[in-house]
Amino acid sequence: MNATGGNLKDIRTVHVQTWLDQIGKEQLKSKRGGEKKALSRNSLKRIKSVISGAFKEAKRLGFFDGINPVKDTAVNPRAAEAADTYAYDLEEILGFLAVLPEPANTAFAVAAFAGLRRGEIEALNWPDYHDGQLHVSQSVWNGRMTEAKSKASCAPVPVIKHLAERLEIHRLRCGNPTDGPIFRNTDGGHLNMSNLRNRVILPALNRCVHCGRNEGVDHVKQDHDHKYERDPSRPEWHGFHAARRGLASNLYRLGVPDKTIQAILRHENVSTTLACYVKTASPDVMDGMQKLEEKVDREIAEKLEASRSRDISRTAKPTSDAQPEFVN
Repeated sequence: MNATGGNLKDIRTVHVQTWLDQIGKEQLKSKRGGEKKALSRNSLKRIKSVISGAFKEAKRLGFFDGINPVKDTAVNPRAAEAADTYAYDLEEILGFLAVLPEPANTAFAVAAFAGLRRGEIEALNWPDYHDGQLHVSQSVWNGRMTEAKSKASCAPVPVIKHLAERLEIHRLRCGNPTDGPIFRNTDGGHLNMSNLRNRVILPALNRCVHCGRNEGVDHVKQDHDHKYERDPSRPEWHGFHAARRGLASNLYRLGVPDKTIQAILRHENVSTTLACYVKTASPDVMDGMQKLEEKVDREIAEKLEASRSRDISRTAKPTSDAQPEFVN
């Protein structure tokens, strides 16, 4: 049970401190396959809090008596600071949508334009999408269906036009269902977003700039005269949550009030109305999403215009011997 080899009641502060020091030295591999890094100071603080909670529960149930041994422990002040979080800007979001295949494309659009968490996207069912809104009520955690993260999370999210169009096309592609998961696996269950990331998203993004083949085995097996070099024109993956942060950042840049952004993201400190399971979004939330929709309209129109200009400039003159160039 513990480092002392004795009972729970024998655990002292020094034992818990030893645990924290040992955990702080552990090297963990990053989720994106990067180098191993030590746990951050914030992670250690959360671990300390969990241990403290365990002793509180043990005391409540009568398995432990006395002062909580976690009380006077300390997290190493020299532990690494938490890594900076990432938020996709609108240009990156459109870049993802230009290269990701389905159903990853639509799933990412839900994260970027509605701000749903990864588990909430995974848990979505078609009946949750009605009246122009996604009604969040549950989430998936480690393969298990659970309630949403908090009461504030159980709220409708307005769906802007570009997301609505993608969802309807996705529905038609799935056979026009009215029930069941919006994103389903081959067995008809909820599609695991981690599997989608590993099997679809990352291979689509990590392409070689020279030959267009995937990083790793697919590239090594080919007879090439070059090493793999990632195509820098494709956006880098920083997780589904970076799309949620991106929505908040993009709304903030558009001048949407802080409290409205909090309402759209359904944080716990939103207004009382949203915290009590309202069935319709407030006017402020609708207005905020309308501003995002207008911004996306302008960005797409500008990209299309720039693309037309490039096509025109690359067209050969009738009297020239040059062959015209085409852009795929």
